[in-house]
Amino acid sequence: MSQGSELASSSVLRDIIDRARVQPEHPAVSDLNRDLNYAQLIDEVARVGAGLSERGVLEGDRIALFISNSVDFVVAALASLWVGAMFVPLAVTDPESRVASVVVDCTPALIVTSALDDESLLAPLVDVKSVSVDLLRQEGRAPVIERNPDARGAYMIYTSGTTGTPKGVQIGNAAFVAAVRSTASALGLGRDTRTLCVSPFHFDGSYANLFSTLVVGGTVIIRPRDALLFPRTFFHTVVNEGVTYSGFTPSYLRLLLASSQISSLGESTLEVIALGGETCSFADLRVLWSQAPSMRVFNRYGPTETTIAVTNVELTPEMINNGPVTIGRPHAGVSFFLLDENRHVIEAANQIGELYIGGVQLMDGYWRDPSLTEEMLRDDDVPGERLYRTGDLVYRDELGNYFFVDRAGQVIKRSGVRISLVELSASMNSLEGVISAVCLTFDREGELGIVAFVTTNVQFSSVDLRRAASTVIPENMLPDQFRVIEAMPLNRSNTLDESRLLLEAGLRPYRPTGA
Repeated sequence: MSQGSELASSSVLRDIIDRARVQPEHPAVSDLNRDLNYAQLIDEVARVGAGLSERGVLEGDRIALFISNSVDFVVAALASLWVGAMFVPLAVTDPESRVASVVVDCTPALIVTSALDDESLLAPLVDVKSVSVDLLRQEGRAPVIERNPDARGAYMIYTSGTTGTPKGVQIGNAAFVAAVRSTASALGLGRDTRTLCVSPFHFDGSYANLFSTLVVGGTVIIRPRDALLFPRTFFHTVVNEGVTYSGFTPSYLRLLLASSQISSLGESTLEVIALGGETCSFADLRVLWSQAPSMRVFNRYGPTETTIAVTNVELTPEMINNGPVTIGRPHAGVSFFLLDENRHVIEAANQIGELYIGGVQLMDGYWRDPSLTEEMLRDDDVPGERLYRTGDLVYRDELGNYFFVDRAGQVIKRSGVRISLVELSASMNSLEGVISAVCLTFDREGELGIVAFVTTNVQFSSVDLRRAASTVIPENMLPDQFRVIEAMPLNRSNTLDESRLLLEAGLRPYRPTGA
């Protein structure tokens, strides 16, 4: 591994190369098609890195990865880092128009795929296997190696935010390695960890599983995302592969909890579950612990702009019995500030403010959008701090733990009453017989309406739900409609598909006048 000797000490790739030196024969990553140990993984990364360099990829370029969850994705992503380029994951399930818009915007030097089946993409298109170069035939021509990872980006994730227009979030190497190391440390991951990746790799939350496992020398197990939407595939893989850790969204957890196989978790090798990407429900946690009392459960929080996750807190039954589910405290090197409506720092406990995040995990900025970067990365609110404005309403208790309340835009005002949709959903989830519930706004003949979507394990009519809800929700905050559905639909990131819920109910999203 002499090529890796030139790598700077602070990078995800360097950590993985160091593991390969110590444990070359240890299983690193596997999918249904092949298994690679650490030596094989780094060898293939080097070969693909050499091929990228030969094809003209330069330090600082973007390499788009049009690859589904697989060993191929891992190799291509690490090979991009090897040559000093940013990898840009594309969602293979996205509409062609969105994929094309991302490609046009990020102007990749190459699009790397695992199957040449889409000639419509607007850049040089290569198969990951065809990029690989036989280094034995390339004597004296080692691939280009990154030398200053802190000064360049590691990857770029496209997120739509509130505008619906994809925007590229640039994540630097220092932020990347800090996030994955902090996650691995918080969750206690190590060489014996066997991780099942559930979330799609175009979703940065998946990197807390994938890269946090590899930097500590564990084993990553990958299965097709479509197959994992069937709970039986998840449980079968956990048992057959000896999985010890997995992370996913609370919506995916609800999918598992609804399965008749959920009781098998208590007797499986699975020891740790990490939840993130959405608000965590204590109702779901109670069901999980009733089936697997010894399961260690972590709640993680972090916007894409602050690199994967900035908190990882272990939850206990005692914690959730005392109120809302905490998001914990920030990682080392990450700072939290709560600001009021006048952008003054809130020092007192139990006062709600907007969360601003600073420190090592901050993004480098939005791709080709300096004005938005300046708006969201602020240096004029807290002296000496560059902070990301999250748009999340949060409070801190007397012990220093933080609690998510809602998105600033999701705390609505109806008839003069402020209503948090997250708190409303939590109240619905607390009702006996309710499996899961979510409250959304809809257009009610030009006025703001609230609809509650509910899955249940008993026979509930809309009238029954309203009557039950009125026991925990004040009359002036009750939803206008109650809909019983069979299951909560998931989108491409395994989070709740709110648009589909409204569409299938024949409801239109609420848009305030002038919006």
